[in-house]
Formats: sequence, C-alpha cells, structure tokens
Amino acid sequence: MSTDDKRIREFAYQIWESEGKPEGQEARHWEMARKLAEAEALAPKKSPKATGGKTAASKPAAGKALNGKAEPKTKAKAKPVAASKVIPPGEKAAEKKPRAARKPPAV
Repeated sequence: MSTDDKRIREFAYQIWESEGKPEGQEARHWEMARKLAEAEALAPKKSPKATGGKTAASKPAAGKALNGKAEPKTKAKAKPVAASKVIPPGEKAAEKKPRAARKPPAV
C-alpha cells in the first residue's frame, strides 16, 4: 500500500467518524478522501518562516534560555468562547437547573 493510499484511508476514516459512522457510504467517503489527499499533495509546502520560523533543534527548552538561566513562563492564550455558549441577539440565555446532590455510596 502506497503512502497516498494510506493517507486516503486516514481521510476516509475521519470523514466516516465525523458523519456518525453511517453504513453504505464507503464509496462517497473514499472519493471525498481521495480529493482531499490530492489537494493536500498539490498544496504548496509552507516554508519554515511561515510556520513559525524555529525548529525543535534551534528552539531552547521550555523554561531555559540559551545562557542556561530560566526564562519566565508566559501565560497561555485565552481560548475563544465555545459556539454552544454564544446566544443570538434578542434571545435570553436558558437558565441552568442546579444539580442534585449525590448520595453517598451504600456500604
């Protein structure tokens, strides 16, 4: 099996999973995956400058500078609000009911 066939198989599997694992859609998934793999192969490769510029070998270990002294750690970037939490204008947010307390397990 060639590398291309393996990549197509991976794409087809991801498509199948993303659609809820339907039966009888193998040919459609395979064709979609083949097109994705073809587009991926034709896409220009990103230069190191476009992907961040530093490779793992040239990047100092986290928390260490090149001179051996520790660098201060930076805070993680804020994550965007989940789409499920966005409320369309003019609608009220649904109030959540408080969760019931759990009963201790019977001994």
